Amino acid sequence: MDFFGPLQHVLLLLLAAFVAGALNAVAGGGSFLTLPALVFTGVPPVVANATGTVALLPGYAAGAWGFREDMQAPPGLTMRQSIGLSLLGGGLGAGLLLVTSNAVFQKIVPWLLLVATALFAFGPQLRAWAAGQQQGQAPSATKAALGMLVVAVYGGYFNGGLGILCLALFGLLGQTQLHAMNGMKNLVSALLTAIAVGVYAAGGIVQWPQAVLMMVAATAGGYGGARLARKLPAPLLRWGIVATGLVMTLLFFLKP
Repeated sequence: MDFFGPLQHVLLLLLAAFVAGALNAVAGGGSFLTLPALVFTGVPPVVANATGTVALLPGYAAGAWGFREDMQAPPGLTMRQSIGLSLLGGGLGAGLLLVTSNAVFQKIVPWLLLVATALFAFGPQLRAWAAGQQQGQAPSATKAALGMLVVAVYGGYFNGGLGILCLALFGLLGQTQLHAMNGMKNLVSALLTAIAVGVYAAGGIVQWPQAVLMMVAATAGGYGGARLARKLPAPLLRWGIVATGLVMTLLFFLKP
């Protein structure tokens, strides 16, 4: 077990990744568990963020494949433009993470977790507001492209709350078909995460033993754990994730 660290660290990472995979498959919020678990086991914050993102990549790819028949580019963008902007933004966000020191990222993480938790908590209201703002208006191609780029940069830098941001953007652009929105959300997440992982790997900020270990657990969680999670009442699951996010945010604020 020395390859991965003490046995208790291995068990913590496996559990966090398994539950994170299940949460991402059902509602999102997996980053609330993977990042703190890695930091708790002694991984530096920037490396933990990159390693946790690598671990969750298979889940995004599987989700995109599952919605392949329903996928549609949001109004104002073509599929090719959406793909290109996702890759560009993911690369830029990952590059920004590479030049962020651990000390600075340690200070930013609590605020990022707080924003991500708020996005998750008020996701339905945010999506409804976004859809209402766009109702009856033709989306601007320039604004659509800028919005997609901003979301992709955020996702390449910090994955938490990415799904909610994607869905809110698509609603703001006038997309109304939920399956199409979820398909694009998973595709955008998979693409920007894939390019970000390439940048992280080139920059040497991924701890591969932990990443591979968590990747296997997250994939298993996305398949098996989601079946159990689906039996829980949706409000209970949502507020459980919000409570987890708030606890993790508080712990990072209090962390010396």
